[in-house]
Amino acid sequence: MIDLSLYLVLDPVLCAEKGMVQTAVEAVEGGATVVQLRAPDWKKRAFYDCAVELKAALKPYGVPLIINDHVDIAMAMDADGVHVGQKDLPANVVRQMIGKDKILGLSVSNMEEAIACDTSIVDYIGIGPIFATATKPDAAPAMGIDGFATAAAHCPLPNVAIGSVKEKDIVDLVNVGCNGIAVVSAICGQADVKKAALGLKAAWQKAIDSKAR
Repeated sequence: MIDLSLYLVLDPVLCAEKGMVQTAVEAVEGGATVVQLRAPDWKKRAFYDCAVELKAALKPYGVPLIINDHVDIAMAMDADGVHVGQKDLPANVVRQMIGKDKILGLSVSNMEEAIACDTSIVDYIGIGPIFATATKPDAAPAMGIDGFATAAAHCPLPNVAIGSVKEKDIVDLVNVGCNGIAVVSAICGQADVKKAALGLKAAWQKAIDSKAR
């Protein structure tokens, strides 16, 4: 079972100073449990080269590398999985391409998309955006905590909340059935990446422990 608790989505603009690989490594050392490579404006060769570097850097930590959108690149460099959106290749087609053993994530932005998700094909869903986000200009309208709760309740798959999620939002998300937070700016571009990840992970664990009591 994939640990979705702190899911890092890399952003090439925010990571420009430190670099994608170094950002990922420092985040993992701070507790990030999954790393996704998302670079919508990159040419495929640059994306592939970075993916290969990331895979090698993450291997000692046992943290999976997920490729956003580019199924061909994921297959070429043997990534741990792929994440696609509603406008990308259909999930059933992606599953046929990557095989049964790779991780497959799907973005949903409302209850209807959550209900339509085939739980026999997809391993987890990314629900959002929770709040308006500048890191993905083409994102759907913000759904808020309540919208997340509704979507999560209609799909039995593990989920991550994405879209300007901050440390202060974690308790509310955990309380409505969140299985993990997917973050971009909360880690990428931070002066101390490891410290930022440590803070998010500690807040997550505190919320989980509190809910369990």
